[in-house]
Amino acid sequence: MSPLTNATAADPGGAFDNVTSLFPDGWEEAMEPPSTAGGELWDTPVDLGESRTLPAFPTDTLPGWLADMVAAVAEETQTPADLAGCLALATVATAAGGRVRIQIRGRWQEPTNIYTAVAMDPGSRKSAVFDHMIRPLLTVESTLAEVSKARIIEAELALKLAKAAAEKAGQRAANAEADQRAALTQDAIDLGKQAAAITVPTETQLVADDATQESLATLLAEQGGRIAVMSPEGGIFDIIAGLYSGSANMGIFLKGHAGDMVRVNRQGRPSQHVDRPAVTMGLAIQPEVLDAVAQVKGADGRGLLARYLYAVPESLVGSRDTEPDLIPDAVVDTYAARLEALTLALFDRTEAAILTLTSEADAVMRAYQKVTEARLAKNAPLRPILKWASKRDGAVARLAALLHLATHPTDGWNRPVEAATMSAATRLGDYFTAHALHVFDAMGADPGRDAARLLLDHLRANPLPAFTKRDLFRAVSRADFRTISDLTPALDVLEEHGWLRQQAPPPRTTRGGRPPSPRYQLHPRLTRP
Repeated sequence: MSPLTNATAADPGGAFDNVTSLFPDGWEEAMEPPSTAGGELWDTPVDLGESRTLPAFPTDTLPGWLADMVAAVAEETQTPADLAGCLALATVATAAGGRVRIQIRGRWQEPTNIYTAVAMDPGSRKSAVFDHMIRPLLTVESTLAEVSKARIIEAELALKLAKAAAEKAGQRAANAEADQRAALTQDAIDLGKQAAAITVPTETQLVADDATQESLATLLAEQGGRIAVMSPEGGIFDIIAGLYSGSANMGIFLKGHAGDMVRVNRQGRPSQHVDRPAVTMGLAIQPEVLDAVAQVKGADGRGLLARYLYAVPESLVGSRDTEPDLIPDAVVDTYAARLEALTLALFDRTEAAILTLTSEADAVMRAYQKVTEARLAKNAPLRPILKWASKRDGAVARLAALLHLATHPTDGWNRPVEAATMSAATRLGDYFTAHALHVFDAMGADPGRDAARLLLDHLRANPLPAFTKRDLFRAVSRADFRTISDLTPALDVLEEHGWLRQQAPPPRTTRGGRPPSPRYQLHPRLTRP
C-alpha cells in the first residue's frame, strides 16, 4: 500500500489531498515495475557516481534566522554555503543533543545528535566560518559555565558539611552507651548515605576540540551525557585511527552517535553509566583525509563511516569576490539569541523531550522510506553505499527534529513536527545522499570505473539499443581508449552495474576466420526518447 493510500485511508475526509506535493522525489518511481526491452526485464542500473556536479546546500530548507546566518557567513567569507549550513545543523544539534528525541512511529525513536564532515581544500577559510558559526555557542557555554561555578561551590560546601555531620554522628555512636549505640549508628549511616548522594558538578562544557576516546567518555559522564566535537581540521580521525593508542579505537564514537549505553571507568573513582550518550560532530577536513579514514581498520565494517553526513562542495578559490557584503549585525544578533534560547530552554532537562509527527508528516516520512527501500535493492542506485543508506531514513528523522526545534526554539517540544518540516528534511537527506555517493565512490575509485564513466557518458550521448565492441571502439575517442582491449574493463564494470548486457554470440556457420565481435544490449533507460 502506498503512502498516499495509507494517508487517505486514515483520513477519508481529504485532509491529505495536498500532502503528496511534499513527498520526496522518486516516491512514484519507487512503485514502478522494472524496465523491459525486447520482453526482458531490466533492474535499475547502479549509479557509478558519474555526475561531477554535486548539489549545493539547500539553504532554503532552514528556518529564516538560520538560513540568513548561513547565507551571510558564506557571502562574507566567500565560502560555499555547505560548510556554514552543515555547521548550523551541528550547532542546533549541540543545543538539543541528549535532551530531545523524535518518535517516528511505534517504538522507533531517533536522538537529535548528528555527525557532519565537510571536505574542503586548505586555504578555503574554514576557520573563519567556524568562528562565525560556533562563537555564539561558546558564548552560551561561558554563561552556563559561570552558573555552574556557583553550583560547584554550593555542592562542595554541602558535601563538606554532610561529611562532617556523618563523621560527628559516627563519633557519637562510638562513644554512646550500649543501649543507644544501635540508634546512633543508624543515624551515622543515614548521614553518610546523604553525603554520598551529593554530586559535585563539573564546569559546563558544550563543545570540545579533538578528544580521545577516554577523555570523550569522561566528558559525557561529566556533562550529563552530551558533548559536541567541533573542529576545522580532521584531527579527530587521527585519534580514532589510533594516534595515541596505537590501534583503532572508535567504540565511544559509535555509541555516541547511536545513543548506546557507555560505561565510564575513571581511576580512583566509581565507574559511571551514561545511558543515552549524545555526541555531535561538526568537522571540516581535507579531502585526502577521507581516503585515509577509509583505510582505518574497522571504520567501514563497524559502521563509523556510515554515521557521517558528508559534504564535498566545489571550491570558490580563484573566483572569490574581494569586496563581499559583510554579515549584518542584526543577523548575528538574531542567530545568537535564538541559539541561546534553545540551549538554555533544554539545558536543565533530566528526561528527554519526545517529538511526535503529525499524520501528514508521517505520510511524507513513509514515502521517503519507500524511496530508500526501492533504491537499496540489488543493482539499485543506493546499493553501493548500503551501510550508509541503511541509516538514511534515521538521519532524515534527526534532521527533521533539528529543523523543527530551530523553527520553534522555545517550545518546539510542545508541538508536533509538521509535514513541511519533514519535507525539508527529505531534501536535506537527498543532498547528503548525493554527496555520500560521491565520497564513497572516491574512496573506492579504480581505473576501470573511471573508464566506465567515460564510456557511459559516450553511450548517453550516442544511445544505440545494441552494438558490437568493434563498432564502439570505432566511435570512441582514442585519447580515452587507445586499443580495443582498453574497452574491456570499462564494459565489464558497466555490465556489473546493469547498464548493458553482453548477448550470446550467434552460431558460427563456417570454420576459421575472425570470431565475431562481442555484442551488447544497452539498458532501455538510455534509449528512451
